[in-house]
Order: sequence, then C-alpha cells, then structure tokens
Amino acid sequence: MSFADNLPVAPVEIYQRQTSSYRRTRSAILESARICLQIKGFAATSMIDIADTAEVSRATLYNHFRDKGSVFREWARADLERIFNGAKKAESNEKALSIIAAIVSEDLALAKLRSADPAFLTQIVSDQTNPAWDQVRAEMTQLFEDRDGLALTWLIGQVFQPLSSEQIKKDVEIIVGR
Repeated sequence: MSFADNLPVAPVEIYQRQTSSYRRTRSAILESARICLQIKGFAATSMIDIADTAEVSRATLYNHFRDKGSVFREWARADLERIFNGAKKAESNEKALSIIAAIVSEDLALAKLRSADPAFLTQIVSDQTNPAWDQVRAEMTQLFEDRDGLALTWLIGQVFQPLSSEQIKKDVEIIVGR
C-alpha cells in the first residue's frame, strides 16, 4: 500500500482545483486592475487599491504580480487577446475593424488614461519595444493584411481621439476597401 492510496482525493484533482483557483484569482486581479484604471487612472492606482478591489490579500496579489506595471501589462495583453478574438469571429473585415474601433473608442479605461494620464498613455502607445506591439502588428496583419500599417495607425489615432460610430463606419469602408 502506497501513501497515495490513503489520499482522499487524487493528486490530479487537487492540481486541477489549484489551477482553477489560480486562474480565478488572476482573473479577479486583472478585472480589478481594469476597474481601478477606469476610476483612478494609472498613476493614482496602487497595488493596495488593486488588491482591495479584487478582494485578495496583498500577499496574494504579489504572488501573481511583482508590481503595478506588471499587472497592467498583463491586463493589456489579455484585453488585446479578447479584442482580437472577438474581431476574428466577425463575418467580414469591415465588421472586424469596426468592432475593434468601437472597443477602442468606447473603452472607459482608455478614456480615463486620456484625461488623467496622457503622458503615460503616450508612452505605452509609442513604446514599440513592448511585446504587445508584436501581438498587435501580427493580429492586424493577419486580420486585415495591414502590411503598410494604415489600419493600425488609424486605430492608434482613436486611442487619443475617439471617433463617433458614424465616422468609424465611413473610415472603415475607406480603409478596408482600398
């Protein structure tokens, strides 16, 4: 008889529960980072704010992320993934680009960054050494064959100066139809 025979739950089940708990906690942290960003902006948000909003201990937060920057980098990466996955499900390139543009124009976190932390927003968008840039370029090239970067440049403009849904529709027809 081995030690494992006396365990009430198989080790694989324990690992699956731990993994599930880890993912739920991480998701809660990233969601609270988004909420804090929408309410306070980047500069005014602290790790304590994120932990309190996520309802996790500070130790738990630091077990997942070493600093505020790493929390927001992961939030941005996950959000970009969500946005592009949604766009890939669109029935046309026009619809896909319209979906991305609407999200960028209506995002409350970006709106707060525009008003509270414009220098930080500029730094994020202009730092092409950020791995998120590679993700964005690859997705835009794959979705729209945007080799000249026109669609990407247009979307970056919306980060700073959002467009109305009517203007998005007109611009998308021009960009995709070129």
